[in-house]
Amino acid sequence: MGQEPIICFQSVSKRFAFTREQSQSVLKTVTSAFSRQKAEEKDLWAVQDVSFDVMPGQCFGIVGRNGSGKSTILKLIARILRPSDGRIIVRGRVSALLELGAGFHPDLTGRENIFLNASLLGLEEDDIKARYGSIVAFSELGDFIDMPVKHYSSGMYMRLGFSVAIHMQPDVLIVDEILAVGDQAFQTKCLDAIMSLRRQGVTIIVVSHNLNVMRTLCTHLLWVEQGVTRAIGPVAEIAPLYQAYAYEREGQQLAGDTPAPRGTGDVVITAVRFLDAQGEERQTFQTGEPMIIEMAYAAHKPVDNPEFGLAIYRQDGVQVNGPNTNLAGVDMGIIEGPGVVQYHIERLPLLPARYQVSAAVHDRHTHFCYDFHKEAYAFRVAPGGSTELDGLIAMPASWRWHLSSATLPFDSFALVTEGQLPQEK
Repeated sequence: MGQEPIICFQSVSKRFAFTREQSQSVLKTVTSAFSRQKAEEKDLWAVQDVSFDVMPGQCFGIVGRNGSGKSTILKLIARILRPSDGRIIVRGRVSALLELGAGFHPDLTGRENIFLNASLLGLEEDDIKARYGSIVAFSELGDFIDMPVKHYSSGMYMRLGFSVAIHMQPDVLIVDEILAVGDQAFQTKCLDAIMSLRRQGVTIIVVSHNLNVMRTLCTHLLWVEQGVTRAIGPVAEIAPLYQAYAYEREGQQLAGDTPAPRGTGDVVITAVRFLDAQGEERQTFQTGEPMIIEMAYAAHKPVDNPEFGLAIYRQDGVQVNGPNTNLAGVDMGIIEGPGVVQYHIERLPLLPARYQVSAAVHDRHTHFCYDFHKEAYAFRVAPGGSTELDGLIAMPASWRWHLSSATLPFDSFALVTEGQLPQEK
């Protein structure tokens, strides 16, 4: 007989009913209290007919956009909410870290809240005392442990809440996007603790918008959209599907509308598009792919050899480059009417990030502006085209390696390819 799931969702739905209140006068407010007329009500289905099983020891991730029902599913697992329809089976002790300060009494100290939380999770006083020192040490709160938690920062709340949760020896640990709070060092410490619990056989349920974290932690993913299951399966299968969907939606938002001209208007930029090697329009590329930035224009009168230019900025404002037709030695002659100018990038060197693009057309002699669209267009470089993660660009370079410390001629070095270190020549 096979192993039973530790968590089982069977056609689970959760409905919230809310009343649509309309602004009214004080008199209407008073009279409505004695009226039988009810305010307009509307049903919100946060989760609709969701089914999945989580096996013991799995790290199960839930992904989806904001408002898709992820946190509602976590609260249903933690028994904070009851389902409107369907059945939920949870076997074992559940420790949940869902919201900052959840389960903490603001007027109690950190020490008192440790004992309060642990007792609510079913631990005896002797067990709490035995784990108290480890909880405080992991949280790194020091003397602040005897301060009322209402004076804690959001990072201090997270430290204490996470420390209590992982020290309760749960069968199931639930972690919401709460790990986004706090400094990088403590986030890394939390991820290490989660990995340690996973190795001990603890079942982990985690929600995060950081897909790289989900790939590292999780064995399986559930993708929900507007409360409905879009896909479920191993992380290697679901993560690329969700990432492609997220980038596609962002690309639609990045496309936007063409801004109003800023200049004399003798020549106007009518459209800017990002094309792949096949001439298909896209908003998402990978490092190393060909890319074409295309500017469509309309010259309302004859213009002699205008200068078309671009400026590409990373999302943090760093300018990547600023090419133009004049610097490239392009002679366009006299233009009139509609036309197209293309900037071809044979291998896109940019590393994953979001990039803004300005487009402009000037008189090449006086530099007087005909039209200028400041950071009006955007594209994204997605992971997958390079093994490099940090910085601005992927350098066309290779590693060479040898064991001897002596100075050797260049050709005695071995070339490192595909991340493998070869034997010394």
